[in-house]
Amino acid sequence: MFLAIEPASDVPLYTQIRNQIVDALVCGELVEGDRLPSVRQLAVDLGINLHTVNKAYRVLAEEGYLRINGRSGARVIAPPTYTASYLEGLRAALVRLVIEARSQGIDSKLFQTTVRQAIAAGEAATRKG
Repeated sequence: MFLAIEPASDVPLYTQIRNQIVDALVCGELVEGDRLPSVRQLAVDLGINLHTVNKAYRVLAEEGYLRINGRSGARVIAPPTYTASYLEGLRAALVRLVIEARSQGIDSKLFQTTVRQAIAAGEAATRKG
């Protein structure tokens, strides 16, 4: 697994690391059971503070992508799956956005175009990290 960070980016370094690891999971480059480099080793490899890597690993663990054990390091676990309640919350948020857009005079066609652009931007951002 190769990680590349952009220090000049507006995206925090820990988020760049997190996004690239998630991308590696999505692409199958990392699979359940794979061991990630130690926090210290990855920090040295990337030339950054080990606390930054530690934060990225903690976020990934909180999201359910990693299990961190002090002795065996960080290992990939099965990625979380969405639940029915998550989907319901997502639908409710989208309904609120539709109502807000309509109140601003945005028609369905423009709203759908805007959503497609946002999806494309989000997918590109996760690929870039």
